[in-house]
Amino acid sequence: MNLDQFTAENAPTASDETFQRENSYTLDVDVDGTVMAKAGSMVAYTGDISFTGKASAEGGITGFLKEAATGEGTPIMSVEGEGHVYFADDGKKVQVVELGAGESITVNGEDVLAFEESLSYEISTIDSLAGAFAGGFSNVYLEGPGYVALTTHGDPIVLEPPVATDPSATVAWGGTSPNVEVNRSLSDMIGQESGERYQMRFEGPDGFVVVQPREEHV
Repeated sequence: MNLDQFTAENAPTASDETFQRENSYTLDVDVDGTVMAKAGSMVAYTGDISFTGKASAEGGITGFLKEAATGEGTPIMSVEGEGHVYFADDGKKVQVVELGAGESITVNGEDVLAFEESLSYEISTIDSLAGAFAGGFSNVYLEGPGYVALTTHGDPIVLEPPVATDPSATVAWGGTSPNVEVNRSLSDMIGQESGERYQMRFEGPDGFVVVQPREEHV
């Protein structure tokens, strides 16, 4: 294709949606006020936009993502102003979910890309997974109404409980809560250091679990 065709084919798409995917790997957010996003995920922006770093997210906007390897807070940022901001995270695929009033989802802290300020959220850590994730397994509970953008390595699959998952491949869940189990036979087979010996078991009859086709060790 020539230059004009290239620029036309890859130009941003006009839309009335606040959160939209420009392609499989890039999120376009129409900012008119404030949006929260993973620090370092901005790749471009237009308009009058400011970025304010947040150290962590416990206690108000101070408890969002945790750095499992160190136990320290992973920075997030408040994105304020008017314009379009484009977000991406290490070539991971972007999934946009709209939560209605009262609807909720719990997401692995590493897999949250951005969310609207209208969402209420709470941060927690599954300490029983400290053997697989130093400092435990941090996740964020988000409740609507509003948009949230997740990231996945490859295309996700959404399963219904009852189901057992590898924590390193577990992206999100809703309407159910996990119990952590240790698979002794798997431990003996693959060694004590492997995170696969830990399993997250989700029981039914309701809810969903999102997994990705890659183990994400942090």
